[in-house]
Amino acid sequence: MAEKLDGKLVVGISSRALFDLEQENRIFEEKGLEAYIKYQEEHENDILKPGPAFPLVKALHNLNCEEKKLTEIIIMSKNNTSTSMRIFNSIKHYGLDITRAALVSGMSIAPYLNAFKTDLFLSASEEDVQEAINANIAAGIICTGNELPIDANEEISQIKIAFDGDAVIFSDESEKIYKAKGLAAFEEYEEKNAKNLLAEGPFAKLLKTISYVQSQFKSSELMPIRTALVTARNAPTHERVIRTLRAWNVRIDEAFFLGGIPKSAVLKAFGAHIFFDDQSVHTEPASKHVPAARVPYRRDTK
Repeated sequence: MAEKLDGKLVVGISSRALFDLEQENRIFEEKGLEAYIKYQEEHENDILKPGPAFPLVKALHNLNCEEKKLTEIIIMSKNNTSTSMRIFNSIKHYGLDITRAALVSGMSIAPYLNAFKTDLFLSASEEDVQEAINANIAAGIICTGNELPIDANEEISQIKIAFDGDAVIFSDESEKIYKAKGLAAFEEYEEKNAKNLLAEGPFAKLLKTISYVQSQFKSSELMPIRTALVTARNAPTHERVIRTLRAWNVRIDEAFFLGGIPKSAVLKAFGAHIFFDDQSVHTEPASKHVPAARVPYRRDTK
């Protein structure tokens, strides 16, 4: 019987997020498609170095066992079948359990995300991620080129995922008030609406899926996924956040209400395998310490 994707945490990942393809991307941008194809075919037996999402993918594999497979990683790439040979050779070299792929030869990936029941899409392409967000798929533009030290042989027993709150887990309703009217108006609005739930943001469904995966493990076991909320909010604006998560029946393991202080030190201490935020002012400095991805705002495509 064919294996189904229902009930799994499905992560679509681009080859440039999984592996270090910065040199190859420069060839594509500076010399064009033909030069890129020629280079990849000539180097298809050269193993690629791990990229920023490599530790996350490796850690997600550890959720699977013979009795139950809880995660599925799918390569979703604008490469064609020929240029993807190097990708598959590198996947095999590192022993990654990735058997499914969508190779679209330069076309849009977005139409295939729902077909694969994708919960999360990670890519270095802003265009691809924007299209995914517009299609209501949780997606992030992963920061590349920071040369984070990645040990391909490191055994990861617990995945650590950190999220910003507004415009990521929750809608950007409150953030719009902050941007338009400032901090005092934001705090007044949040205190007034403390008992009104925040609307879902682009990562709400993903967080609920992760919470479901966590529920599959006994409380006495080492929880294989640990989550953190890392937000610029502070008291008294914390109440609405806590009430909303409680109403969603969502588990957040650690929460940091930072009141605007830099997030990088907290993320490094938490040991995040990925951090999602809607602002590059947070993701860029964080990416020097942990893998980070920016979540773009949804655009109305009508």
